[in-house]
Amino acid sequence: MVEMRQFWNKYVLHNGMAWLAAALVVIGAAVYLPAALMTSGQAAGRKIPIYSVETEKKQVALSFDAAWGNEDTSKILDILEKHQIHSTFFMTGGWVEKYPEDVQRIAQAGHDLGNHSQNHKEMSRLDSGQARDEIMKVHESVKELTGKSMELFRPPYGDYDDELISTAENCGYLPIQWSVDSLDWKNYGVEDIVNRVLNHKELRSGAIILMHNGAKYTAQALEALISGLEEKGYEIVPVSRLIYQENYQIDQEGRQFPG
Repeated sequence: MVEMRQFWNKYVLHNGMAWLAAALVVIGAAVYLPAALMTSGQAAGRKIPIYSVETEKKQVALSFDAAWGNEDTSKILDILEKHQIHSTFFMTGGWVEKYPEDVQRIAQAGHDLGNHSQNHKEMSRLDSGQARDEIMKVHESVKELTGKSMELFRPPYGDYDDELISTAENCGYLPIQWSVDSLDWKNYGVEDIVNRVLNHKELRSGAIILMHNGAKYTAQALEALISGLEEKGYEIVPVSRLIYQENYQIDQEGRQFPG
């Protein structure tokens, strides 16, 4: 209270009532607006994608980035079908053009179709017009091929800035990152993938797990990974079922909350 009276006297005497009113508005905002939890899609003054979800349901999402190769795609889809699991595939435009039959099978199996840009560029280096082209070109290709409109976007390399997130949202997309990285693309082996995910410090309800359909050991590790997650009590769902599609907030770590 002493500090507040000193503040009051200082601004009344030296700056007038107009300055005082403005200062009090700022103080009020700092006091009453939570520092770590801001409005939808924005935290601590930055636009943030969804990295994970706050949920009471013991669910996690498996996601696969598809940007190169399809040697193991069929095996991955067979394993998911065997376990009656739906996942999310984030596909580049180049991959869609090279493997249209795989895209159609992914769609027909009921998995999420996710947008991973046309050319897998570092999109924070692009202006909004270029970013929009990267997003919408693959969007139109997938829609023409499957009849479905994609709604989830994962920036290549996890690289983004405020402008890219705004552009994706203006294109009708929810930007998605991940909270558990399998590092399968580093080709450390089956055991490493399984152990890395199952023992990851961020593996909890609402986690989004990153994998790649074209990595050397992913298909070989998938069965054991699914079994391990289920033994821990997790239900594996696609990203679209895990996240809140509307009326949500995101904290500064990218965790999505309802409300």
